[in-house]
Amino acid sequence: MGCVTQGKFSVPMDVEQVTTDWQKRGFGCSIYVDAPGQQWIDFVHSTNELVMVLDGQLRMLVGDEEFIAEPGDEVFIAKNTYHSLYNTFSGTTRWLYGYD
Repeated sequence: MGCVTQGKFSVPMDVEQVTTDWQKRGFGCSIYVDAPGQQWIDFVHSTNELVMVLDGQLRMLVGDEEFIAEPGDEVFIAKNTYHSLYNTFSGTTRWLYGYD
């Protein structure tokens, strides 16, 4: 379903380093920016996904697991798993995502 690796990358993160790491593992890497209060509810993909917060904070629900993702935490979301993301930070949250 989902797996969180807290502090996978040191803060502040080097986006090029993350991109290279993810590409070696077969994932793309793109940046997304969410305004405060943004919600992404009940998404499901036919591929595995990685998510990592650059700055800000995301509350995530992956399957039946709920947690807060902080800068440097890497989240693996298995294909065909329902997941939701909420920007619970008081400002903009920037996060990376990639699919295999």
